[in-house]
Amino acid sequence: MLSRDELREQLVHSRIAGDVATSRENNLDHYSSLANGDPYYALGLTFDQPWSYRDILALMAKSAGVVSDPGHRWGQDTIDPDLTIDAADAMAERIAAVLSRPSPRILFATGHPTGVLAIHLSLAALCVAKGARLLSPAEGWTYAGSGFGRPRRVRYLQDIAMLDDRGALVHTHDAAPMRHMLGELGDDLPDLVIADHGWAGAAGESGVPTVAFADCNDPGLFVGEAEGKIEVVVPLDDNVLPRYYAPLTERLVTGVSRAL
Repeated sequence: MLSRDELREQLVHSRIAGDVATSRENNLDHYSSLANGDPYYALGLTFDQPWSYRDILALMAKSAGVVSDPGHRWGQDTIDPDLTIDAADAMAERIAAVLSRPSPRILFATGHPTGVLAIHLSLAALCVAKGARLLSPAEGWTYAGSGFGRPRRVRYLQDIAMLDDRGALVHTHDAAPMRHMLGELGDDLPDLVIADHGWAGAAGESGVPTVAFADCNDPGLFVGEAEGKIEVVVPLDDNVLPRYYAPLTERLVTGVSRAL
């Protein structure tokens, strides 16, 4: 496993953190949209207090490491790699706490099948090896998703829930699939959800213990964390080449194993 300093350097080199691909303009547009009440950017969450644009920017600077200066309105934005590592360590501790219970029930889901799916797959394999039961509710459930009005369907790959669209796994922010999945489970809810985007937001909104990965243009999950609806959010670019996540994944897996 890489040392913390080596991992920090790798995160910056791969642009998982440091100077990320997500532009400042895109970040600020999403923060403004969330502040204006656009539910798309809430990712399935509702909030207990109003969050102004300045409040959200300040939170994202604290939780993800974006540039705090409101006058910086275009160009490069950042994620602090130390915040990524700290949050990953906190996530590992939370997962380990759940795995220490007898036969825990865990649900995985991702809206990024071309990115952080790589992390989810390794964590899911670890959870199974440590005695967890991975849930797969609503497999095959179809609904009119946000993809040009075409039907989308819940599909599982090695017990990771995703959406497909005519046979292709798709990027999604939708919260509806997770709402349906939890509704199908009824009172028999999971002990933990490990997810991102609307999958994580809907789970946190339902009161299910949830840990998540989020990019710096997904402020809803960080607000959810600030209000206590999501337990841990790991800030990172959520769609770099999958192999680049290997060192961070190794730290997570090792952290879980050591904490058990």
